[in-house]
Amino acid sequence: MQENVIRFKQVDVFTAVPYKGNPVAVILDGNSLGLDQMQAIARWTNLSETTFVLSPKSGTADYRLRIFTPSGELPFAGHPTIGSAWALLEHGLKAKSPGRLVQECAKGLISLRVVGQALYFALPEPVFVVSEEAQVASVAAAIGLPASAILLSAVVDVGAVWLTMQLRSAQEVIALKPDMSLLAKVTGTEQTGICVFGLHKAGSSSAIEVRAFAPAAGVPEDPVCGSGNGCVAALIRRHNLLRAPQYVASEGRCLGRDGRVEVQYDDTGTIWLGGRAVTCIDGSLTRP
Repeated sequence: MQENVIRFKQVDVFTAVPYKGNPVAVILDGNSLGLDQMQAIARWTNLSETTFVLSPKSGTADYRLRIFTPSGELPFAGHPTIGSAWALLEHGLKAKSPGRLVQECAKGLISLRVVGQALYFALPEPVFVVSEEAQVASVAAAIGLPASAILLSAVVDVGAVWLTMQLRSAQEVIALKPDMSLLAKVTGTEQTGICVFGLHKAGSSSAIEVRAFAPAAGVPEDPVCGSGNGCVAALIRRHNLLRAPQYVASEGRCLGRDGRVEVQYDDTGTIWLGGRAVTCIDGSLTRP
């Protein structure tokens, strides 16, 4: 491999159909890149996240990952975790344990399971913070709704921090037309963004509809958000909104995508999130 190029893949996550999920750019040999170079590449891809694979520091990890938005670094994110694991397995990574992977990132060690053609990650333990009424009212106004339309809300920290809110229905979520400039102003400085969800009617192909907005982080709307869905799953479990050990969330239709996020609650209290992935680009980039 020439010294001025680096290997990468662009993987569509939470779909088996190319161009219908959420893309992540995965730089497969990030050891020689500095922080400024990583951020420059992330700004250039202009995807919601770009990841860089490095040699692990932990003896139990299969690899280490750094995750960047166009404007900064995240300690953890969901769809980049699945997309990076997919890219590495496709690239020939041999897991230390069959059917299992351990990802090292700024949030800590993240466990993943390989189940057929799907990948699932164990959500970091969610930390709940009571949402401030003033911010909830401001966010409601920015997405074009009265404060009374917010049925539940909490700030949930899973490494990425989302102000997570339940609306009155899935259709209300789909119909949102946020004022992104205003939404960026009312997003807390310690928050990744705003994640909203609503329940679909019984008999639908998915249980809930999700949308995630992070305009202050340079991502007006994330096509299919793993960490946001994790925060939603934690809020659903906390309030027992769905009396089932698993469900499917849909996200992305407003951006022409068709993402499916599978959520499972196990007997130990762990929340697992996952789905399919597909590689859309396999090649190299010029080193910055």
